[in-house]
Amino acid sequence: MATIDATTRHDLTDEQWARLEPLTPPPAGCGRPRKYPLRGLVDGVRHRTRVGCPWRDVPDRYGPWWRVYALFVCWQVLGVWSRIEDTLRATADAAGRLSWQASVDSTTSRAHIHAAGARRDSTDRVAGEPKDHALGRSRGGWGTKTHAAVDAHRGVLAFVITAGQDGDSPQMIPVLEGINVARPGRGRPRRRPDRVLADKAYSSRANRAWLRRHKIAATIPTPADQASHRARRGSRGGRPPAFDPETYKARHAVECGFSHLKHHRGFATRYDKLAVRFAATVHVASIDHWLKRLS
Repeated sequence: MATIDATTRHDLTDEQWARLEPLTPPPAGCGRPRKYPLRGLVDGVRHRTRVGCPWRDVPDRYGPWWRVYALFVCWQVLGVWSRIEDTLRATADAAGRLSWQASVDSTTSRAHIHAAGARRDSTDRVAGEPKDHALGRSRGGWGTKTHAAVDAHRGVLAFVITAGQDGDSPQMIPVLEGINVARPGRGRPRRRPDRVLADKAYSSRANRAWLRRHKIAATIPTPADQASHRARRGSRGGRPPAFDPETYKARHAVECGFSHLKHHRGFATRYDKLAVRFAATVHVASIDHWLKRLS
């Protein structure tokens, strides 16, 4: 019986690399011609994301650790990780493997001590880096929140990262506005799901009004205080929002989606000093999901 090398069992398969390689930029996009195989460097980035090790501890079989790190940073700056994820998501949609019932929620990634110590001027030196580095203290401790919309098959449609203390409800609209799935041909990309499922933390007038305005069905329970306030107003309170408890059961997809992402320890715990680097780590973890779905 053939044995599986435990050290490489999570590396890209030939099928996955054949799908991924055409999406990678030419060497000219990152300076000098590549001295080390690109597939090994990409697997090195994936290894670090899955294991959560320091970059210096990336195994030599993938190439020098600094080459692996340089590829990760270069592709983050150029937006390559994001574009690869977008393309894989669009491919899944074209193949009928993407659901347009979106569940929205957030999860916290505790910040490791290695995530501290970013340069004070990094917000000026690094494009898109927020002033607080998307780090803050919440009930879960010092960390970062990832707000995401996930389809019924647990794939990330869009996400936003914020500091750990930021609330969930204000991020619902930015997350949904981030959905952008290209369609075959010359048509516009699809940006709106058919239905949104979320817990009662997202039940606000602004969120419900935005969903109605964009003709998106909503399955969001009403908190007890909102229900009692409406009841006290009598007929002036209007009809309560429709809510189907059976449909709401499908909201578990977002919890399962976060669970799958947190199999990548580089996402479960934040080791990146900069928010833009951590966002790239989320893209890498999500790319793994889409590659497995399309295999």
